[in-house]
Amino acid sequence: MLGGCGTRAGSPDTSRGSYKVGNPYTIAGRTYYPAENWSYAETGQASWYGPGFHGNSTANGEPYNQNLPSAAHRTLPMPSIVRVTNLDNGRVAVVRINDRGPFARERIIDLSKAAAEQLDMTRAGTAAVRVELMERESRVVKDVAMGGGSAAEQLAAIQRPSSQPAPVMVAAAPPPPPPAPVAEVPPPPPPSSPAAFVQASAPPAVAPAVVPAVATVPPAGGYFVQAGAFASLDNAERLRTTLARFGDTSIGQTVSTGGVTVYRVRIGPYASPDEAYNVQGSLQRAGHSDCRVVSE
Repeated sequence: MLGGCGTRAGSPDTSRGSYKVGNPYTIAGRTYYPAENWSYAETGQASWYGPGFHGNSTANGEPYNQNLPSAAHRTLPMPSIVRVTNLDNGRVAVVRINDRGPFARERIIDLSKAAAEQLDMTRAGTAAVRVELMERESRVVKDVAMGGGSAAEQLAAIQRPSSQPAPVMVAAAPPPPPPAPVAEVPPPPPPSSPAAFVQASAPPAVAPAVVPAVATVPPAGGYFVQAGAFASLDNAERLRTTLARFGDTSIGQTVSTGGVTVYRVRIGPYASPDEAYNVQGSLQRAGHSDCRVVSE
């Protein structure tokens, strides 16, 4: 199981997410330089921390939960995903970085109690480990976090098998017709037909069909207010429906570097940034504090 911060035992935090690399900082005379390092791998000593910190805020503002597999690292982005191997017994834990530390010179990672239990190192207190950044998973949680996706949304995104086709919004009134021949692509329905969600089938090997990414695609170009990004299409649709009173809302589908689909809820487009910022202010006053203005 992958884990991260949480508000109760075994349950990932559902508050709005954020992505943080951070500026250089100095602890006990030693300066650390946080950075995105997608090829990071290091061997050294691991320690763990638990009861004395349970419930406190981590370095990226999440509540620390000792009962979920997470970890503190001195320089890796928050969040990012690492594989930790106990070199003494071969046990492996996959954990989510959401805190800073440890600062003892011989140690390279500080694990939560749950992660330490997975590696069978709680009684010893420390262990020789190999820490490797998981690039695909780390890029996925970055994309979701930058869009405001919670820790739970981030974990849901990376737990989806990369080979699983992501759900796609397509326009359809009646139930879908029988599959068309391989070389044919059915014409899109007229704009007035109602939209429905269907699961896109795997594309044929000879001539892939082109499927629209979303049911309603805003005109190209202009300024938008992005209100959220989700790994779940259902969650994105719920937010889109909630925000419809603020203007024309749509769901844009993008594929992250790791191959996972992210659904972005946007309002717009607007011809000028001033119009978009006015709408952003209305959303923030209504409680959607993490919305932001983007342009295309």
